[in-house]
Amino acid sequence: MLTTDPSQREDYIRRITKVLNFIEDNLDAALSLETVAAVAHYSPYHFHRLFKLLTSETLNTYINRKRIEKAASSLMRQKEVNITELSLHYGFNSHSAFTRAFKKFYGMSPTEFRKSSPNKYSKIGQTDSKNGQTIVAFEEYLYNITNHIDWMNTNSTIAIKELPTLELAYLSSIGIANLRSTFEKLMRWAKPKGLMDSPDLKMLTIFHDSFKITAPDKVRMSACIVLNKPVSTDGEVETTRIEKGNFIVGHFELKPDEFEKAWTGMYIWMNENGYKVTEKNSFEIYYNDFTTHPEKKSIVDLCIPID
Repeated sequence: MLTTDPSQREDYIRRITKVLNFIEDNLDAALSLETVAAVAHYSPYHFHRLFKLLTSETLNTYINRKRIEKAASSLMRQKEVNITELSLHYGFNSHSAFTRAFKKFYGMSPTEFRKSSPNKYSKIGQTDSKNGQTIVAFEEYLYNITNHIDWMNTNSTIAIKELPTLELAYLSSIGIANLRSTFEKLMRWAKPKGLMDSPDLKMLTIFHDSFKITAPDKVRMSACIVLNKPVSTDGEVETTRIEKGNFIVGHFELKPDEFEKAWTGMYIWMNENGYKVTEKNSFEIYYNDFTTHPEKKSIVDLCIPID
């Protein structure tokens, strides 16, 4: 059980967040328990127990899942990628070992996964009642693509924009169900600093994983507030930035149940117009509190980084 001391708990979470970022940046490298524990400045024994407590996964399970998901993302975006080279790049000692691990996770081989249409499926987690292992099924979207494009044309404005560097304060969140409480915690931190009173207040969610390849309860996100001036952080809150670059920016007014439709439409628009997403993370920028909107809608920009 974690300590009840708030400052100690914040220190735990801050160190694990640093580790998650390190793993994300080094999935193509050797990531031993000793190496990763050193990043958090914990002994391997202490770190292993703490990591599982805070993420609900062992370190090896987490790293293997992230590598398979990163490989799946490459298969979706890069039709020319060599599967054997991809498996070696992410630490598998053979094509067959990679295929077995991939099929166990996604229920199909890497070749079958690449042949499937990524715009027609979404990832959902299911539990195999025989052995308790998580398996993945693919569920076809229930809408017609033509109708979806018509909805996008009616409800959005999409443009290619160069966005400036965004300085951010953030808290990490794992699992879509935890995002709202993470934002509430971030706002409690920001309020006494006067950040919530700014007329230019913008909140932002960075997606470190894709819902197309990661189960909703495993998706890692960062709940952020855009900083217009330098601010000292404390506790769990850290600072980061989104570097200046080119983005597909879709401007919407969305009900809570319309975000998935909007994101899918953005990627359809990207493919139809010949753009390719980069390795950087997509994000949402919020311009209002949807609870005060007469139709309970979020005024939001959906941003996809492109070359």
